[in-house]
Amino acid sequence: MIFGLFRKRNHNQIIVVRQYEVLTTMARQPVFYTDYDVPDTVMGRFELLSVMMILFFRRTRSSTTSGQELAQEIVDAFFEDIDYSIRELGIGDNSVPKRMKKLAGMFYGRLESYAAAMDGNDRAALATALQRNIYPKAEQAAASMAELAGWMLTAEAHLAAVTEEQIATGSATLPQPPKLDRQLG
Repeated sequence: MIFGLFRKRNHNQIIVVRQYEVLTTMARQPVFYTDYDVPDTVMGRFELLSVMMILFFRRTRSSTTSGQELAQEIVDAFFEDIDYSIRELGIGDNSVPKRMKKLAGMFYGRLESYAAAMDGNDRAALATALQRNIYPKAEQAAASMAELAGWMLTAEAHLAAVTEEQIATGSATLPQPPKLDRQLG
């Protein structure tokens, strides 16, 4: 991973890289884009990566201090990766900080809105929040986020059963999203 080249080395680096790769690999699962109505676009991928980071971040809030530090390092790696991607897209150096500030605001806003729904185990409210963020323009609002919201609640329950040792070693996993059996119109 590119973010490892410029980061100061610390005892958590290997663990951070391992866990970050698990989370990003999950966000790249084609089923999210084919069956769960997440658009396969730059912003769609940002949204799904944000979901993975938020799920992990929420799991580690009840962890020991080292688990919380690890989660923060993983979120930092996420933003370093976004910074790198923005630059790869050809965005000028002067524009990157402004875009990063906007994306960070978007991420933390999502963390707050998804947390409110997830704390209440409210699938409908979570689906509404996902809809609003993934499809911000009204004309794109036809896609339902109910299945993604359901998977997120399942994933959170799965992560709740992950041991502290798995968190500490960067071995936490997320459940594979099932392919949806949809009737064609």
